[in-house]
Amino acid sequence: MSEDIFQKIKSQIDQDKIVLYMKGTPAMPQCGFSAATVEALGRLGQDFASYNVLEDPVLREGIKQYSNWPTIPQLYIDGEFVGGCDIVLSMFDSGDLQKLVAGDA
Repeated sequence: MSEDIFQKIKSQIDQDKIVLYMKGTPAMPQCGFSAATVEALGRLGQDFASYNVLEDPVLREGIKQYSNWPTIPQLYIDGEFVGGCDIVLSMFDSGDLQKLVAGDA
């Protein structure tokens, strides 16, 4: 994996407060886990950037290495890796995701 993809990912993560790497797009998720994560983020009422890993095989593998996390989707808030679907949904249910997005965590 080239350093270029890691630089690209870091730039994407630094560019927006909330960044989601997913399969598909928010309007048309291509897997249930991505759809569930998009729904949770939508309930927060916050804009977020998303990147469709199905369109870019290098990004798909690169994000897994960047985060050392084997699955997609992956959520980043304020430049920090939050987790995948299960973690995001658990944090949403407990209110921790809302606090993190608001900067209260």
